[in-house]
Amino acid sequence: MDNIFIVIPTLDPDEEIMLKFIKELKHNFQNILVVNDGSKSIYDNFFNDLEKQNIIVLKHYINLGKGRGIKNAFNYILNNYPQIKGCITCDSDGQHSVKDIKKIAKEILKNDDKLVLGVRDFEKENVPPKSRYGNKITRNIFKIFIGLNISDTQTGLRGFSKKLMSLFMDVSGERYEYETNMLIFSKEEGIKIKEIEIETIYLNRNANSHFNPLKDSIMIYRLFLKYFLASFSSFLLDIILFCSILGILDFKEKILAATILARIVSSIYNYIINSNLVFKNMSIITLVKYYMLVILMMLISGCFVTYLYNLLKIPVIIIKIIVDAFIWVINLVAQREFVFKGAYDE
Repeated sequence: MDNIFIVIPTLDPDEEIMLKFIKELKHNFQNILVVNDGSKSIYDNFFNDLEKQNIIVLKHYINLGKGRGIKNAFNYILNNYPQIKGCITCDSDGQHSVKDIKKIAKEILKNDDKLVLGVRDFEKENVPPKSRYGNKITRNIFKIFIGLNISDTQTGLRGFSKKLMSLFMDVSGERYEYETNMLIFSKEEGIKIKEIEIETIYLNRNANSHFNPLKDSIMIYRLFLKYFLASFSSFLLDIILFCSILGILDFKEKILAATILARIVSSIYNYIINSNLVFKNMSIITLVKYYMLVILMMLISGCFVTYLYNLLKIPVIIIKIIVDAFIWVINLVAQREFVFKGAYDE
């Protein structure tokens, strides 16, 4: 195929695996670009040999990260090959077969408005435990926090039309988090995602991967961690204020009154944190929508806590925590889909 580019970001590659992979690719694709993302100097001859085979090699003199490598590749292709229809990113560690790459290429040509993902089956016996459970965690986080149901959130085999290549160049992220941010961006911009099932391959239990489970996971999950910390700290502030105010008031509707007063303070704190650190979108529109939600959730909380306290006669703080825990889940979805929609800090 002469209208599809193959992009392979790599760092200190296994030369035997990568040469075999590229040899197979060349039988099907004329345009192949390799990003040497700061590999050691002992690999210079390897990359020089690739160039002699008419493989384009973009070199980072230091390791800048997979995300930066992909964006630099997009920029190079769009500037130098205006006739191109799209490109496919794939890993250099032998996880992707040429047969599956051809499937992705055909899908790009049919659906130029969709991000195409090659998705693996993580229930296969050859999948390393860290990959199996890591994907399950990320998949569920995406479903809860972003509202996306994706079966393989960390796949490196992705297909982009020329139009999407230019759009994704604006997505933030320099390392592995870039691929996560792509998915969030797709959700926010209404870009449809097409999943294509591919072969599940792990050579040497994925020993050639440069993914750092601690460092890179923190970068990938930082948006979700920020949202959780913002919400949890707001929740604690609300409970503390509720208990303090409840101890001061002494009239029949003091539970509802304490709920309202505590929520006024905690909601201001929560809005400032979310709009500045998580969603980066402080505006009159979001403020109005946010307080519509706050008033609704506040009334639901106050009424339910009062009703359950009168019914069950157990400590009001226990009822308050249980009721507000359920409301937190509803509030999460409402903020994501209504208040701050289209405003993720990627």
